[in-house]
Amino acid sequence: MTTLPTHLMSLPCLPSRRVSSPANRSYDPPAMRRRNFNVSATPLLPTRLHNSVTSVGSGKGADLGGLAGADAHCQKLAAAAGAGNRTWRAYLSQQAINGLPVINARDRIGSGPWTNAKGAVVAYNVDELHNVTANLTKQTLLTEKGAIVNGRAEKPNTHDALTGSDWYGRAYPASSDMTCGNYTKSGADGAIQMGHTDREGLSDDAIARSWNSSHASRGGCSQPALVSTGGAGLFYCFAEK
Repeated sequence: MTTLPTHLMSLPCLPSRRVSSPANRSYDPPAMRRRNFNVSATPLLPTRLHNSVTSVGSGKGADLGGLAGADAHCQKLAAAAGAGNRTWRAYLSQQAINGLPVINARDRIGSGPWTNAKGAVVAYNVDELHNVTANLTKQTLLTEKGAIVNGRAEKPNTHDALTGSDWYGRAYPASSDMTCGNYTKSGADGAIQMGHTDREGLSDDAIARSWNSSHASRGGCSQPALVSTGGAGLFYCFAEK
């Protein structure tokens, strides 16, 4: 059984904040006012949305049209949900291949905090997002519509989320394709690293439960290949600002 990597155990825990429950954490009022949240009444869904799992993928497997295409997909879905006034970024890393520079997913999503469509805080900052203290569960990793993504217990299982990233949200070395050619492949070649939106896997260890780096695709980058391991080509979106 795989144990939690030591580098994750060494990450510092952040100071506690006002928390009503693991699935319904709230900001302190000053922070909420700075982020234009309404603290005296329940805001509309668009006011809260800063993080989501895409409700639909590209339909072309891991071919998202590169980072630019993935970002555009996030922006389009957010706009349909009433949150298009923010700048949205896909949580995807880019490898140094095909003449492109390394880009880490963690460096392109802003500084936080991020809330889901129900208003629950998933993480206050980038460090917490990649720490065991993050509020990342099946009940909080929601689509932009506020829906829970199907997990291992449902049919079809669509819990695989494309990330192309390691535990820290960083790109893999260029020696091995872990991004399906930086999100441009949809055939039998290549692979992409994925996480689990329901935090469940074939075993009860830290890797199987990882939200952002659990396993790679099998059989390539096509839509059928992603479906075969429990996916639908979904990925995470974060409001950068």
